Amino acid sequence: MDNQHKRIAGYRDLTHAEIDLMNEAKALEAKVNGLIDRMQATPDLDQRNIALGQTYAEETFSRLVRAVARPDRQVA
Repeated sequence: MDNQHKRIAGYRDLTHAEIDLMNEAKALEAKVNGLIDRMQATPDLDQRNIALGQTYAEETFSRLVRAVARPDRQVA
């Protein structure tokens, strides 16, 4: 749907450069998630630390995307 972000409360138009940054972060996130998946499939590794790394990675990429998107917290 064209301009669907305009229908989502609290989001603004992004510049082309911002869209590129967000897409780059999302691509890197997918690559990191692939590594995590492969590590989780290796039973001899410390799964607790892998799980912690996954949690921190999720938070990291969420914050990077929010840094670009800067959603409005004042949405009613």
